[in-house]
Amino acid sequence: MAKHWLRRLHAAPIALAMALLPLAAGVNAAEDVHKPAVVSFGLFGDQRVFQREATGAAQIVVDRFGGDPPVVKFNTKKGGDATTASLAAALQATAKKMDDANDVLFLILTSHGSPDGLAVVADRRQAMLAPARLADMLNATHVRYRAVVISACYSGVFIPRLANPDSLVITAADADHSSFGCEDRAKWTYFGDAFFNVALRRTSRLKDAFVLARSLVAQREARNGFAPSHPQMAGGENVEPLLVARSP
Repeated sequence: MAKHWLRRLHAAPIALAMALLPLAAGVNAAEDVHKPAVVSFGLFGDQRVFQREATGAAQIVVDRFGGDPPVVKFNTKKGGDATTASLAAALQATAKKMDDANDVLFLILTSHGSPDGLAVVADRRQAMLAPARLADMLNATHVRYRAVVISACYSGVFIPRLANPDSLVITAADADHSSFGCEDRAKWTYFGDAFFNVALRRTSRLKDAFVLARSLVAQREARNGFAPSHPQMAGGENVEPLLVARSP
């Protein structure tokens, strides 16, 4: 009888440990979650679509991947504070709040583009955000993991300066073509609608969202008789696996 009770006493701690294993796994899973720190800028003030896209895209990314409230700035026809200087400042301020081992700096830029870069227009103030300047801003944050989505014509020009294994770059077009949908009354550009508003809501990974969005954009351009914009995705081999969205 004594041996019987000894066996039961030894079994109790083992049973308790087994019961706690799922809880421990849940804690570890929570600790391993990678969240985005979102900065979103609508740089072209003369058309309200860029304001709407910057705001809507940022909220969708936070809703899908988690993270703190996004930093959103945009320009309007009357002015605004979405400038190259405020972008650099926002990136620096956001980087200081990040856990570099776990967080991903998620930058969204939407504007008109050209082979020289992105137009920055607020009332009568005009400037250009060149790929080299944006690369310098991002490098100055010293954040390792970065995801950059640029919704603009010719936005593929940013890929050579930004993309690497720790920096994922997604663009609405390649370096030689226009993208479409930048109308004042529109809520989204073609790419913004396809990637953020549709694909990210249906998929859990950025790569899957991009593949779906590229197909949707191509179909829409073909229906309207437009030359293909050829959206691009490059780099980010170490970033894309870190961001897994909540169930759609």
